[in-house]
Amino acid sequence: MAQAPDSWQSKASCRGPHAEIFFPPARSERKAEKLHREERAKAICATCSVRVDCLDYAIRIHEPHGIWGGLNEVERKQVANRRVG
Repeated sequence: MAQAPDSWQSKASCRGPHAEIFFPPARSERKAEKLHREERAKAICATCSVRVDCLDYAIRIHEPHGIWGGLNEVERKQVANRRVG
């Protein structure tokens, strides 16, 4: 049986109780809080076996929020622009 195209998601290190650090909270957060949250999320991404798949997916769907593949929104946009250019 063929695997679903996004089966990498089941192997992602971000799954589980700490998943909320990958996305901004509903309330506003201070810049220092955001940077700390993103650093924690990126540290988890750095050890993830499906990081490249995750990043490619986020760029492909133009994901506007969160840490995907170890990059935040601005960083993903820069990578996407380099891929096009």
